Order: sequence, then structure tokens, then C-alpha cells
Amino acid sequence: MAHLLGAERLHLEFPTRTVFDEVTLGIDEGDRIGVVGRNGDGKSTLLKLLAGRLEPDGGRVTLRGGIRIGMLDQADVVDPGKTVAEAVVGDIEEHVWAGDAKVRDVIAGLLADVPWNAQIASLSGGQRRRVGLAALLVGDWDVVFLDEPTNHLDVEGIAWLAGHLKGRWAANAGALVVVTHDRWFLDEVCTATWEVHDGIVEPFDGGYAAYVLQRVERDRMAAASEAKRQNLMRKELAWLRRGAPARTSKPKFRIEAANQLIENEPPVRNPVELNRLAVSRLGKDVVDLIDVGVVYDHKTVLHELEWRIAPGERTGILGVNGAGKSTLLGLVTGAVQPTTGRVKRGKTVKIATLSQELAELTEWADQRVSAVVAEQRTSYAVGVGSKAVELTPGQLLERLGFSNAQLSTPVKNLSGGQKRRLQLLLILLQEPNVLILDEPTNDLDTDMLAAIEDLLDSWPGTLLVVSHDRYLIERVTDRQLAIIDGHLRDLPRGVDQYLELRKGVDAARAATGSRYGEGAPTRPAEAQLAGADRRNAEKELSSIDRKLERLQADIAAQHEKLARHDQSDYVGLGALGDELARLEASVADLETRWLEVSELLEG
Repeated sequence: MAHLLGAERLHLEFPTRTVFDEVTLGIDEGDRIGVVGRNGDGKSTLLKLLAGRLEPDGGRVTLRGGIRIGMLDQADVVDPGKTVAEAVVGDIEEHVWAGDAKVRDVIAGLLADVPWNAQIASLSGGQRRRVGLAALLVGDWDVVFLDEPTNHLDVEGIAWLAGHLKGRWAANAGALVVVTHDRWFLDEVCTATWEVHDGIVEPFDGGYAAYVLQRVERDRMAAASEAKRQNLMRKELAWLRRGAPARTSKPKFRIEAANQLIENEPPVRNPVELNRLAVSRLGKDVVDLIDVGVVYDHKTVLHELEWRIAPGERTGILGVNGAGKSTLLGLVTGAVQPTTGRVKRGKTVKIATLSQELAELTEWADQRVSAVVAEQRTSYAVGVGSKAVELTPGQLLERLGFSNAQLSTPVKNLSGGQKRRLQLLLILLQEPNVLILDEPTNDLDTDMLAAIEDLLDSWPGTLLVVSHDRYLIERVTDRQLAIIDGHLRDLPRGVDQYLELRKGVDAARAATGSRYGEGAPTRPAEAQLAGADRRNAEKELSSIDRKLERLQADIAAQHEKLARHDQSDYVGLGALGDELARLEASVADLETRWLEVSELLEG
């Protein structure tokens, strides 16, 4: 493989610290490199050095002659005076760019909901970020540097970006270097990982899963002071091997070595014990949404929705932006009142929400972290049953990555990631029995995400998570639901099933929709079913929708039976579990048929 770019003995200092010292790296054709590390250790700075946007204090970066470098920086902004079309394709004639399959794919993948002729100044921050990413990806580059490209993308957008980058070049051509905290994305796209820490860059073979394995091996040989870190990553590795079917079917690391490391590692959660504790804290009634509908300005957001939340339930909620996820959470918390139907809450329910806005910290902005935690509980139980241990708030802060020096820092001076961790700690110290996490991964690096997931593993309550982070959803929840066209659908096969359903919905709408957004060229007409065949297909689709709604209600009732059943009656629990599996299999079959009929209607 030909060499594209190299860094020799890079040295960089900021006024308060040395960022890099004697760092030597190389990028070859075919490299797909993910960059991980703690926030503030220099990941973004490394990309700027390699891309030529920042000059080192020592050493040099060398390029092969004629190579083209493209970069998306976190600070990159699009000219607000331009339109979306001008920012993405410039002054190229429409018949030219529209004839380029790559350009069409990028626009459809990132900008389907963005008005094509809108001024950049009129767009939201997330839309501007996607326009900037699209403008980069339509270009031809030998090396692409991406700094947090999955920010402002939903699950579908992240899946699209992964597929685009995997197919952008031939196997041994081009190079990609990406900084991201999205661990699913790292595993899906990257074939090598660089860890930035302590002024160095340490290379590992493979994506995130392989990096975790090698790091566990490294930590096994480290000093005893590394024991806590080792145990946490060992638990992470155990979940990677046991909990995610996509990884266990095609592991990217050595199976035997992984099995030896995790053979004595217990499952990440004890669902029976957690459920027992949840019932004792919550009672049998949590929140029931019964035939609930919500209408805003004559637009139906949620329609005849039924969801009976069980004690100890751990559910991830998926849906495109605007699908109604925030509305659904508002119904649970009471912030939103239903237009139709009713919401029933248990008498002992105590709900807390980890919001995106960090509003909980406003009143403590000028106080030191140590003073804030001192006002809370003096101890917090971590673990389940006989393994539970009492930790002080200070010990919890240490577990979440705070150093002793940071305890004396005013809250307003904390980084975004530190504020997010403090926010979670303050909520947990209130001991709610229903916890809602709304995009909790913002501003957190992979190590801190693992630490928070470890803390949530032993949390004995009902957990509802809304996130575009696929890894987090699969890691901390046991069930996934999707909001599609105002209805709540169970996803027995998780995120993969959701993406399949969304693809079917998009295909069904494509015949009447615009390919590139408002003001762009419309999709050409395609052959479609006609006459009696079309009417029969539409009837069958409607029938499937009704059957799916009934089955989802049956599944919700079955979950309730499981929650209320004697947890020591394993035979009875097994029978109820078998019935639940049968119902979920029926849903899967119907959803497969739904996709087939949708494709027929599309033509």
C-alpha cells in the first residue's frame, strides 16, 4: 500500500501543558483509522496537525505529491449568505451534478429534509453541520479527516454515513481518519484505532471491539493502579462478545483470546434481581399510556398509542427527528397532556430526566463541585443484592472521571463532558425510580460512556433512553421501540429492524416525494401497480397495520404479566417468556410482509 501522509516527531505545547511529544505516525492507502481518547487529550488537535491546519512546535508533516486532503472540523461553518445548493455543489450546472451518482447519494443521505434553495442562515445548527458534511463528501479526496461527523445525525443518518465511507474508495485506495465517540460507527467503519493519551498516540489494529480487547491485554500487564480501568474494560468486552449479535456473528478480534479474558466475567446485568428491586421500589404500576393521541396545530403527532411501562423496564426509543420522541417522553413525565386517551401513573413513581440542556446545573454555576455534592446525599448504593456497596458522592465523582483538583472547580468552568457527568450524578443522588435519558452521550468520550453504562447496569429502576447512539441503545436497554408514522412499534430485532422498517417507509413515500428536498428536481415517475392489484395491496397493508397494533398491545400486556409474576416461579416465567417470543415472532413476520407489500406499491 502506497504511503500518503506522515508525521515525524511532532511536538506541540500549549501554555499550560505539552499536548504531543515526539509523535510519529503514518497514513497509507486503504487506512480507515478511528481516533479515541479522553476529552481534552488532543484528538481534534491531532487531526488539525495532520491536515495542515495547525503548525507543530517541532517535527513535521510530509505529504505525497499531489494528494488531495479534505477535512470537516468541529468549528467549520458554512457561509450563511449562500443557499444549500450553492454550498454543496457550487455553480456546477444541475445536469452535471445530478448525473453524478455519488453527489446524488450524498444529498439524499444527508439533506433529504433540508430545503434545497434555502439560505444557510435560516437553517438550524444541526442542518448547517450536515450541509458542511455534504459539501465535503461530494468532493474528490485522497485523505478525508472527520471530527465528530455523527453529531446531529440520527440513527439512519449514521448508518448511511458508515455505508458511504465504506464504499467511497476501493479497498486499497484512499484513507479516512475520524474522531468520534460513536462506538458502533468505529466498529463498522474503522480497521485501525489510534488512542490519544498522555502526549502520545498509541495504535491498535481493528475497530472499537478489537481496541477494547487489546487494551484489556495491555492493562493486564500494567501496574495494580490500573485495576479499576481494567475491570471496567473487561466488562465492556464481555458485553461485546455476549450482547450484540452483529458482533458475535462476525467478530473483528481473536475469539479464543476474548473467551479466555471473559470466561469468569458475569453478565453485565442481573435482570431478575434488578426487576425484583424495581418492583419493591415502584410497586406494580409505573406509567400506562392508554389509547393516547397527541395533535399539535391540526397535525397528528401520536395516534392511538398504547404503552404500559413495567417496573424495571429498560427501553430505548428510536425515531427520526420530529417523529414524536420528545412528545412521548413528555407524556410519561406529565409535561405533555394527551389530546385523546389517558395517562395513568403509579402513586410511588418518581421520575427524573437527564436533559440535553444541562438546566439542572444553572443554580449551582458559581459553586465548587465539592460544595454541590456535599449538599446531596452522604452515600449512594451501587450494585445489586449482596454485591451492593455504599459510595460517597466523592467516590462516585472519581468513578465518573473527576480528579481531586477538579472538585474545587466552579461548575461554570467545567467542560461540557464534566457538566454532563455531574448532571447525571446529581440526578442519581435524588434516587428516582424512573430515569429518562435524552441524548445522554453529548460531550462524552468513549471511556466516560463506558463508566456511565457501568453505573447504569446496577441501577434498579425503570430506564427510558432516547439516543442516536446505537451502541448505547443496544448496551443499556433490553428492549427497543420505534415511533413510525405516529405509532409505537416493538422491535424484537432491535436497531437493524428499525432501519429496515424506515427504509420501507421511505420507499413507500418516494413516488410522491422530492429526492433532494423542497425546490429540488423531483423524482422521475416509476412503474406502479394499477387497478385491482393496487387496491388489494393497499387493503393488505392496512390490514397488516391493524394486526401489528393488536400484537403490540398483546406484547405490552405480556410484559406486564412478566413484571407482575412471581419472580421465583421459573417455570411460570418460562411459559410467559415463550408466549412473548411467539408474539414477537409474529410481529417480525408481519413487518417483513409489510415491507414486501410496500415495495410492490412503490413499483
